[in-house]
Amino acid sequence: MPDAQAAVPVNDRGFMYGDGLFETLRVVNGRPFRAAEHLDRLARGADFLKIKSPFTPDELKAFAGQIIEKNQMRDAILRVVLTRGPGERGYTPHASGRPTVAMTLHPAPPLDPPAQWKLVTSSYRVPAPDPLAAFKTLNKLAHIMARIEAVERGGDEALLLNTDGEVVEAASGNVFWISRNRVCTVPDKCGALPGITRAVVLEICSASGLQTNQRIIKPEALQQAEGIFVTQSVFGVVPVIALDGKPVARSPLVAQLRLAYSERLCRP
Repeated sequence: MPDAQAAVPVNDRGFMYGDGLFETLRVVNGRPFRAAEHLDRLARGADFLKIKSPFTPDELKAFAGQIIEKNQMRDAILRVVLTRGPGERGYTPHASGRPTVAMTLHPAPPLDPPAQWKLVTSSYRVPAPDPLAAFKTLNKLAHIMARIEAVERGGDEALLLNTDGEVVEAASGNVFWISRNRVCTVPDKCGALPGITRAVVLEICSASGLQTNQRIIKPEALQQAEGIFVTQSVFGVVPVIALDGKPVARSPLVAQLRLAYSERLCRP
């Protein structure tokens, strides 16, 4: 149905408290990329939050195929939302509520030419470590405020640090950097989301014989990287051209990984 006709009760806990989860998938040639991994993470998040999803991952995948077919949108962005559903006022959930599930399709931005982002280090911090960081919960206020701050300072995307002052992630994706020809990213324990696109890039590195390293890094050390990029489902591999107003070195490995990711994305 059209967005304007869809309705969620005002007492839905996703609306009232951000009590729920979401996943964002890139649809290419009618196929949601890495749907199994995205929907598995959604299911694991639901188990963690003790939300009893009314549908299995396989059923959600079938619904995704239907909405793509009915809308004739073979290249799109698919968003899946799961909330605890309607409930009484108050933090304590009651077992009587039926979870809410919604799927929406959105126009996909072009992958070529690739986006190039200017990162701005945010003053907002995320906890380290945080068990909730393993899932895409509907509570993203720190990331929203960080993005607002970055845009106000002339950037495209925010770089978030944790409460220990370590680099964690971008507002909408995982951060990678090149150091001594190694492809580096932060370990999950820092408070970063274990991204699906991040995992694909690490797979590509393994298959290509590129050395990788997962380690903690401070923002001042990131400034010295031979290249920086962000990974996320909508744009794939996004080269970073500036960090806090300073130009970032351009490693050819970033372009190599972007091309390899695009090729995987478009495989039948």
